[in-house]
Amino acid sequence: MSNLAEQFNNTQIGQPSFQNQGGALAQASASREMEEVKGQIFMAKQFPRNVFQAEQRVLDTCKRPALAQTAMYSYPKGGTKVTGPSIRLAEAIAQNWGNLSYGIQELEQRNGESVAKAFCWDLETNVRQEKVFTVKHAIGTKKGLKQLTDPRDIYEKVANDGARRLRSCILGVIPGDIVDKAVVQCTETLAGNSKGPLKDRIASMLKGFKDHYRVTQEMVETKFGYNADSFSEYDYVELLNIANSLKDGMSKVEDWFPKEDAKNQSSGLGEAFKGEQKTEVKQDATNDIPIEQPELSLE
Repeated sequence: MSNLAEQFNNTQIGQPSFQNQGGALAQASASREMEEVKGQIFMAKQFPRNVFQAEQRVLDTCKRPALAQTAMYSYPKGGTKVTGPSIRLAEAIAQNWGNLSYGIQELEQRNGESVAKAFCWDLETNVRQEKVFTVKHAIGTKKGLKQLTDPRDIYEKVANDGARRLRSCILGVIPGDIVDKAVVQCTETLAGNSKGPLKDRIASMLKGFKDHYRVTQEMVETKFGYNADSFSEYDYVELLNIANSLKDGMSKVEDWFPKEDAKNQSSGLGEAFKGEQKTEVKQDATNDIPIEQPELSLE
C-alpha cells in the first residue's frame, strides 16, 4: 500500500462522520469534474476543428460593426502608445475558433482578498495558458481606498480584474496570425461601414467622453494637437480605442488627458461672470455721477 493510501486510511480512523461525508462529497465533485473534462476532450477529438472554416467564422464575426467598435484598446506606456485586441474581440475569436475551454475561477477568499485563476485550454492540442492572481477587496476613490463588503461588488471586482488575464490567456492559445487578421478585418469594418457623417460621429464621441469621463472637447483637442473639425477616420478609430481602454479598465483618464490640461482651460461662462462683476463694480462707482445720454435722432 502506498504512503498516500496509508495517510488517507489513518485520517479516516476516529474522524467524525460529518468529515467523512465532506470528504465523500469532495471526492464525488472531483470525479464529476474529471468526467466532464474527459467528455470535452473526447468530443474535441471526435469533431476536430476545420482551421479554414474556423478562420472564416472569425473574420465574418469581425465584419459586425458592433464588435469592430469594441475590438481594440490602447493606453500610453513609457512615452508610447500600446494597442491590442480587447477582451471582447478575444472572446469572439475563441467562440468561433472552437474546442476551447476558458474562463475565470475564484479559488478562495481570505483576509480581504480573493485568489482567482484565469485559464484557456485548447482541448485538441492540449495547449493551456493559466494565470493565478490576487484581487484586493477594495477600490480606489478620491478619498482613498474603499473596502468592499457586498458579495456582488467583490464578484464584479474579481471579474473586471480577471478579464485582462483571460484576454491574455486566450490570445496565448489562439494562433497569432489569426488574431492579426481579425484586427485588420475590424479596422476595415470600421472604415467601410461607418454610419452617418464623420462630423456627427465625432460629435457623439466627444459628448460621450464628457458625459462619462468629464473629458471636454478642449482636452481631446489638446491631446491630438489640432481642432476636432480636422479629425479624420483614423482619429475617430483612435478615440474608440481610448474609450474601450477606459471602459475595460486598461487605463485611466489621467493617462490620456492630464489634469493640467483641464486646469489650463478657460471657461467661457467664468469669463462672462467676471465681466459682469467688473460691470457692476463700475456702475456702483459711478452711481452718484450723472451721465448724460445722447439724444437719438429719428430723422
